[in-house]
Amino acid sequence: MNRLTEKSIDCPYCGESIDILIDSSDAQQQYIEDCQVCCKPITISVYENVSGELEVSVYSEDDVF
Repeated sequence: MNRLTEKSIDCPYCGESIDILIDSSDAQQQYIEDCQVCCKPITISVYENVSGELEVSVYSEDDVF
């Protein structure tokens, strides 16, 4: 079964909206993906909220989380 979900995020560097694929079978994950527009590394954090929906947060290299 394909558990990939497409989400739109805004790059914390250039502000462009880009689409990413996340694996919805792993609700607690963090990884780095380069922006498709400016090529800078975005830290992507995926977690499940209290309603059971996947939430995505993005951070630049300089952000503390």
